Amino acid sequence: QVQLVESGGGSVESGGSLRLSCVVSTYTEASYCMGWFRQAPGKEREGVAVIDSHGDRTYADSVKGRFTVSQDAAKNMLYLQMNSLKPEDTAMYYCAASFYSVKALSAMTVLACAPRSSEYTYWGQGSQVTVSS
Repeated sequence: QVQLVESGGGSVESGGSLRLSCVVSTYTEASYCMGWFRQAPGKEREGVAVIDSHGDRTYADSVKGRFTVSQDAAKNMLYLQMNSLKPEDTAMYYCAASFYSVKALSAMTVLACAPRSSEYTYWGQGSQVTVSS
């Protein structure tokens, strides 16, 4: 069973920075999508940034140029560097992952990781980020 555990959330003033970390207990396949999602009170969960096993990244328009997703597969780690934080970034942040077997990949034209929560199998418990104005 894959387990994900986030850390690094907290409170920061507008314009500040935070770095979220997510440890992934095990990689079940060499091909995968991993990413960060967030959910503010009363709002739907939204994709923030995703990265695939080739290192290709996709960002939500609202965070482009401010957030950077990265990974260290050797350490089973996923990161989200958040700069120039705004009050509207306040949310619970979750890391998520899905793994794809060779058989599953053969049914795809290409592995394309999208920031859609329905496409992710494993989830962390969340880490709160609060940005004050």
